[in-house]
Amino acid sequence: MPIDREIPYRDAIIEALAEEMRADSNVVVIGEDVGAAGGVFKQTEGLFKEFGAKRVIDTPISESGAFGMAVGAAMMGLRPVFEVMFGDFLTLVMDQLVNQAAKVHYMSAGRARVPLVLRTTMGLGGNLGPQHSQAFYAWAAHVPGLKVAIPATPGDAKGLFKAAIRDDNPIVIFEDRMLYTLLGEVPSGDHVVPLGKARIALAGRDITIIAFGRMVHRATAAAVELASNGIEAEVIDARCLTPLDRDTILESVRRTHRALVIDGAPRDYGVTGEIAATIGEEAFD
Repeated sequence: MPIDREIPYRDAIIEALAEEMRADSNVVVIGEDVGAAGGVFKQTEGLFKEFGAKRVIDTPISESGAFGMAVGAAMMGLRPVFEVMFGDFLTLVMDQLVNQAAKVHYMSAGRARVPLVLRTTMGLGGNLGPQHSQAFYAWAAHVPGLKVAIPATPGDAKGLFKAAIRDDNPIVIFEDRMLYTLLGEVPSGDHVVPLGKARIALAGRDITIIAFGRMVHRATAAAVELASNGIEAEVIDARCLTPLDRDTILESVRRTHRALVIDGAPRDYGVTGEIAATIGEEAFD
């Protein structure tokens, strides 16, 4: 698909939502301030005007109750995109997310499904305090039955959202709010990025750097600096934590024989350890 324009990360997500809502009347957006206000970060701007209050639904300040409603709606045939304003507030929906949404399909022997997207922000380095600046993606990735995506570019933001909305599983998408104004190439039309497929952001032969979200841009900047010293770093954007594209990561490390995994979230019991363990177990003798 030809790329003929650059748009901001935030606009790419809104475009994905609008396109999927036009294509499928079962797609609805639910959350606090997502309606006439257009979202606290203007991340749903324009949707209420086009689709109205029956499909862009403002909720009370009760994440647990509203998310329970979204899970039920998904089980009855809708495809909700539910917004948790700050990723820190996942604590308020974890019972419904972990014990209901992630398990219903398996507890019902496949008779029920929960085609739901939970979108939320993360604020590493955002300086909005201890309850608005965390990143809980390792927590979500630990839960069997959930898929977890972290788009790093506007193109992937659009493509991963479209793939997630069409998927029949519950999916959590973490958006780094410090990327909302980032400009990037986004194909026009039906641009879909498969869940579970990593992207080689920069090719190299001397070391593999695995990153996700905003850290992909940090890794690429580091690779450019390394290149000035004659070191070619290959940067892999994992895109999804579950399913994780182990094949792309391992193929790269087997070529470069060195690996660095970077993350802005706490190191202990985190995603970096899981990826490093996978490399240690499968890429070397």
